Amino acid sequence: MRNMKTYVVPSNGTSKCELPVGHAARWDIQVWAAGGTRRPMGHPSVGRRWDTPPDGASKCNLNDIPTKLHGKIGLPFNVSLLQTIGGYGRLFRKEKLFCFWISYIPFVFLLNAEAVEALISGTKNMEKTWSYKWLHPWLGTGLLTSHGSKWKSRRKLLTASFHFDILKDFLPIFNKQAQILAKRLKNDITKDFIDIVMPVTLCSLDIICGKASEIIMERTVNCRMWIDFIFQFTKTGKELKHHLHVLHEFTRSIIREKKKILSGDQDNSGKRKRMALMDLLLEHHMKTKDLTEEDIREEVDTFAFEGHDTTSMGISWALYLIGLHRDVQEKVHEELDQIFGDDTERDVNTDDLKDMKYLDRVLKESQRLYPSVPIIGRQTSEDTTICGFPVPKGWTCGVVVYELHRDENVFPNPEKFDPDRFLPEQTLNRHPYAYIPFSAGPRNCIGQRFAQMEEKVIVSTILRHYTIESLDPRDKIPPASELILRSAIPIRIRIMPRKKLH
Repeated sequence: MRNMKTYVVPSNGTSKCELPVGHAARWDIQVWAAGGTRRPMGHPSVGRRWDTPPDGASKCNLNDIPTKLHGKIGLPFNVSLLQTIGGYGRLFRKEKLFCFWISYIPFVFLLNAEAVEALISGTKNMEKTWSYKWLHPWLGTGLLTSHGSKWKSRRKLLTASFHFDILKDFLPIFNKQAQILAKRLKNDITKDFIDIVMPVTLCSLDIICGKASEIIMERTVNCRMWIDFIFQFTKTGKELKHHLHVLHEFTRSIIREKKKILSGDQDNSGKRKRMALMDLLLEHHMKTKDLTEEDIREEVDTFAFEGHDTTSMGISWALYLIGLHRDVQEKVHEELDQIFGDDTERDVNTDDLKDMKYLDRVLKESQRLYPSVPIIGRQTSEDTTICGFPVPKGWTCGVVVYELHRDENVFPNPEKFDPDRFLPEQTLNRHPYAYIPFSAGPRNCIGQRFAQMEEKVIVSTILRHYTIESLDPRDKIPPASELILRSAIPIRIRIMPRKKLH
């Protein structure tokens, strides 16, 4: 990112201003707060390259943000990106939003619950940002990336698959896989430590998903990778194409196999009132022909990415934090002992899930500190006013969930891990958009209850068998912003067997 510079215009207490709207191509990165010095369209600093900072601005060099895996400061670019956005977020917390230019594209980042609500609560700004188009070769135009009438029809169709009666049917699967994982961890008791992410994710396809999401995130912030025609001939473009081919072929093979099973079982199809995701899509495909097999592949890939990759990292971060705080782990163990006693083999049922009140708070606090999706992108569909600041139509807006959850006005001492923040009396008057680990508004996560059930079953099963100890403090585990929030280095945890109650 040679010769890229930042111009930070500090807030000077003036009246609320128009965000600059110059779109002339430039190779500088520029940052300013919405509440900064007023610069109307006629101002010489708008619409052209800035060779010197505007009046009253401080100048920073962004050459230290690496675009390769490990840059000048020894961190991956996606770690530096999150730290940079977070740093500006702290500087401009009072303004509630700020603007960050990459080349000729403005990114408006929102830091406050009021600002977030203004953007995503209604039905106006429903379209995802232009950078989501780079997910199309992977996920097509499924539920995550589509908009308009296609999104509405798919959302309506798929909502039935996440009814509570359907989710209950997944409990035996959750329990079976959780017990397999617990037995797998028994082999690691004698080791000094393990990277907890690896056994939690298990499948080699997760590694491919992770690499694909890393490339797409890098492409978003590196303007030299924006042009599709050029990108496809680069080494990175060819690597992405290979990973996506593997993923798509795997999904298509599952769809073909499932379709054969359903085709031979059509006599019983009418008896099933509610169906899981793929069953529902395939039945719709075979009966109405509205969906093609590629449409089904889009949705299956979307839910494989959104539903599995995000949940596996959510579980990994939760175990890391529990292993870091002995007092919290002791309270979780005490709660689980009250529910299950010494029985480590009994399946978790729906009543057990309701009784895991403290574990529920622990998982929520973990999602506050390490939200699975650190940034949510939207594009303004019309001229919009956010907290008194006009944002023009077509601008890219980013809800920085990672920083939103660290608003000290809502969460005092925000870096402290404190599950009691989610006691009923603590959440009673909290702004509904101050904590959004599964997004919010009409485009919130359709599978959030599925994810919460899965996390509870897996984490509780592991802690019924083991005591865990995290070996590295949080300042040694830099989070990396890809499409989901990962750790830039292995999350080292020591596994120890629990002592029996009697």
